[in-house]
Amino acid sequence: MEKEKIKKTDQNGKDQKNDKTEEDNIKKEEEKETSPEEKIKDLEDKLTRTLAEMENQRRRFEKEKDDAFEYGGFAFAREALGLLDNLERSKVSLENDETLNNTDALKKVVEHFNI
Repeated sequence: MEKEKIKKTDQNGKDQKNDKTEEDNIKKEEEKETSPEEKIKDLEDKLTRTLAEMENQRRRFEKEKDDAFEYGGFAFAREALGLLDNLERSKVSLENDETLNNTDALKKVVEHFNI
């Protein structure tokens, strides 16, 4: 069985569906038309939001920068402490070495370690 589409027509023979879409288009155009005051209000709102977002971004970057400096200083101190510990152990090891004990070379090395 074949279905047939039945179009409703008004007195002039126009398709009612087309009339509906024209009415919808007119309503949409009326909705799009806003007063200058509303446009200004919308633009002010967008500007305020944009400025707030920029300020938040600036704060985030500032915090990230501070965190990077803080962590960078911590990492440097940790590495420096490791180096100092190794030098101290080397000094003790050299002082306990029987072959180098009381030699001028050991005295010079220990003297430079004490700087």
